[in-house]
Amino acid sequence: MKIHSQTATQEVEFSEKDRESLYKTIFNRRDVRGQFLPDPIPHDKIARVLQAAHHAPSVGFMQPWNFVLVQSEAVRKRIHRAFMDANEEAARMFEEGKQSTYRSLKLEGILESPMNICVTCDRSRCGPVVLGRTHIKTVDLYSTVCAVQNLWLAARAEGLGVGWVSIIRQEALHDILNIPEDIVPIAYLCIGKVSHFNAAPDLQTAGWRERLPLEDLVYFDGWQQQERDQHQSLTDQIRAHSGWVDGHRLVDGW
Repeated sequence: MKIHSQTATQEVEFSEKDRESLYKTIFNRRDVRGQFLPDPIPHDKIARVLQAAHHAPSVGFMQPWNFVLVQSEAVRKRIHRAFMDANEEAARMFEEGKQSTYRSLKLEGILESPMNICVTCDRSRCGPVVLGRTHIKTVDLYSTVCAVQNLWLAARAEGLGVGWVSIIRQEALHDILNIPEDIVPIAYLCIGKVSHFNAAPDLQTAGWRERLPLEDLVYFDGWQQQERDQHQSLTDQIRAHSGWVDGHRLVDGW
């Protein structure tokens, strides 16, 4: 597949099948931890996934990201040890009743996946004053998260699993990956081919949390304002389009 990044917007039309594919990818994205295969990832797939990440929106078009590709087993073992230390600390933070459940969860695939990717944010890339960052100083960090989401969705469309390892100290990533002090590690990702994708998120299956109803999270014209009578048509549509559940379409119209 050739990527046509310069195609004029007005020439791009999305068919119903295209739209369906987009939603299919979104609703079937999973945080993969335990299903990685050791098979190497074809270079063309990695290139496309990285291009998708690089085409994320960014404040002031600053493109603050870098991608550290980690394949060395020795480096991944050091990362894994740092995760294990942080994971044990995290387990002790939960109330006693949840600690055993927490310790039973598979929360990373650092050694099982053939490649890890550390996505970073260079906050100084465009100098001290950045268009769009003048008043909300953290939007460059949010921009980098958009790159992570692009990468994740593209990987899913390529049949690759991705898992975000957030239980690790940033200082460990700086030290192990020689990341300069002024560069912020945003996401440490495990990526690779998988044996299967789970039908539902792991934490939902394990009973850790349930997905919240979207209609309870939507307000109108202000915080916690939910005057349903004034917005009944939209509220009804939000409820009706909850038909994508655990990656499967349960209603028509999507």
